[in-house]
Amino acid sequence: MNSSVTRRTFLKGSAATAALAATGAGVCSLGAWQAEVAHAEGSYERKEGASLCNGCSSKCGLVATTLGGQLFTLRGSDVHPYAKGTICGRGHGVAQIAYSDERLTQPMRRAADGSFEAIDWDTAFSEIGAKVKDILAKNGPEALAIVQDPRPSGKEYSKRFINALGSANIYTHGAACNSSKEAGFAQTIGTGNFSVDFGNSKMVVFIGRSYGDGIRPSSVQSLAAAADKGTRIVIVDPRLNNSGIFATDWVSIKPGTDLAFLLGICNVLIEEDLYDHEFVEQNAVGFDEFAAQAKEYTPAWAEQQCGVPAATIEEIARALAKAAPAAAVEASWRAAFGCAHQNSFDTARAVTAVNALLGSWGAKGGALLTSSPKAGDIDKQKFPSAPKPEAKRVGDKEYPLAPSGMGSNLAVLQAALDGAMKGVFFYNSNAVQGYAQPKVWREGLEKTDLVVTIDVQMSETALASDYVLPECTYLERMELPEFIGGKKHYVAMRTQVLEPIHPETKPCDEIFAGLAEACGVGEYFPFTVEELAAAQLETVGVSLDELKEKGIVELPDPGFEYKTPKFKTPTEKFQFSSEAVGEAGLNPVIGWMPRLVEPKQGEFYLVGGKQGIHSHTMTQNVATMNAISREYGLERAWISAQDAADLGIADGDMIEIASSEHTGQVAARVTQRMRPGVVFLPTHYGGSSPYQSRAYEFGLNMTDFVPFHMEPGTGATMSQEVAVTVRKVEA
Repeated sequence: MNSSVTRRTFLKGSAATAALAATGAGVCSLGAWQAEVAHAEGSYERKEGASLCNGCSSKCGLVATTLGGQLFTLRGSDVHPYAKGTICGRGHGVAQIAYSDERLTQPMRRAADGSFEAIDWDTAFSEIGAKVKDILAKNGPEALAIVQDPRPSGKEYSKRFINALGSANIYTHGAACNSSKEAGFAQTIGTGNFSVDFGNSKMVVFIGRSYGDGIRPSSVQSLAAAADKGTRIVIVDPRLNNSGIFATDWVSIKPGTDLAFLLGICNVLIEEDLYDHEFVEQNAVGFDEFAAQAKEYTPAWAEQQCGVPAATIEEIARALAKAAPAAAVEASWRAAFGCAHQNSFDTARAVTAVNALLGSWGAKGGALLTSSPKAGDIDKQKFPSAPKPEAKRVGDKEYPLAPSGMGSNLAVLQAALDGAMKGVFFYNSNAVQGYAQPKVWREGLEKTDLVVTIDVQMSETALASDYVLPECTYLERMELPEFIGGKKHYVAMRTQVLEPIHPETKPCDEIFAGLAEACGVGEYFPFTVEELAAAQLETVGVSLDELKEKGIVELPDPGFEYKTPKFKTPTEKFQFSSEAVGEAGLNPVIGWMPRLVEPKQGEFYLVGGKQGIHSHTMTQNVATMNAISREYGLERAWISAQDAADLGIADGDMIEIASSEHTGQVAARVTQRMRPGVVFLPTHYGGSSPYQSRAYEFGLNMTDFVPFHMEPGTGATMSQEVAVTVRKVEA
């Protein structure tokens, strides 16, 4: 750093601040920090290493600078398509966990009294292996499962491990994130996601999603550029979220009724003959059935359901048609229909239906389906695959629409409650705190014979475990290649930029290999992570040394063209109607389904969402990030100024929020940016692990308030199907 450092860049350099704190510098003034930086740069060996952020599923490319082996600064990779030279606040925050004073530093075992004691790795592996063998002998492999939040090495090693044990029960976090969205898309367009061609778009509608809160730097940059060139950007959300600075319109809507809004748009496009006949006739199936059903979904009907004026719905539909095909409804992620409501699956289908009626699939400025690269076949003798499990994955029969790559992790919970699931492993997953009603998760896990958590912190899920295995942080390990699709193809890698800070922590590849050996299936792990990475990279013509040096390499041009895609559906066309959906017991035609829970008189809708500086519950215990939350009151519940006035609540007053499941108190943020009748809770707070002292009991955890229920067909958590009461807490 030089004398141009400002207070703004001082805050942005939070990773450097954490590194200095780790060396004993502690909290310092800007001037002292500048002096310390200047001294450090001249006194220690400086190195740079490429990695991928672990703050969210985006895995943005970054470059870490170390001084004397200590993390100094982070910057976004200039060539990574998600970073484009920038990393977000969450990226800085999650990096600081490497130096946390409350990290897991050695294996832990829960004692009979509920406390945890430190043990060595040999003891941990031996005891876990014995318990797994006992479960296999008594209950079979179908009584074992693993839940993991996919990361480059984790998704390979966790699947290999559980399959080696004979179990098909591998699940992601998807049922609490984006499984409804991906399931709905799969039934209409044949894949779980799509992108919007912002650079050429004339109009984009966002359903609940906020790039300004769930930050991927490239997405924010694309949205900002689109706003600068005059793209009409419509935010449909009960809260004017932090993407509002880019928006031309805020459509305030009742939570869980986005489906009615979208169906109302479809009605206008069809009844006013504004849809793309050529696209529908040549590239779609089931349109006649959909059109006949859509006659009922008039803007006046939609207004009654969603609270958006019929005239607004009509105007937006006509504007989309005028801008088409350079217009689209954005794909979203968790937001309003990733896993939120009883109707989230059909909301996802309706999003794609609007884009189909606009003829925007594959069009310049429209909705794009791009390709993704992957590793080719590797030597099966050197890298032996486990046999395909005989039993089907638990939950697949009951929830046949759940994406095959995700499954429903809530089916694991249900099986545990029923006594059928005896052993559960969690990797990089805090299911107890963030996936569904925490007390139900704890109840289910208490009924099992074995729970093992692999993590870097003593999470709420770790607290509910029998064994906790400490992983080193992502900066301290190398992982398998990450393949990135889009208009261009890339392969990137998380390389090791720090030596392990705590010698008794291990990378996930070593942990799973050790577990496999202890469980009697070590023959499926006769290789190192470097050997597997090199073999995968060889199939795409990239060397391991090259990728370690560069961090990301562009692969051969996939030849992207603007054209109507060949949909990967059974019909190879866009599906307004799906046989698979009908077979699952739902309406095969995209149509209306209400939300499950409606507030009664005096009750409120409760919605949640992200903040740009936090990654769910992962970063809340980081000292600098927690300090920002406390300084700016980011844990507060948002309530509309109208509702606050009616209840006698002033900004900053303590309020009590109560549902059928939980009651808690938090400060209020009174704002004009909330729809009356709705309360918003950020979803990062309310920690219940005393091992994370800064996050402990700070704010409220939204999942505490939501009953345990599962969306039909997909098994998603329905994370916002709840009504609450609100009252001022008298001093």
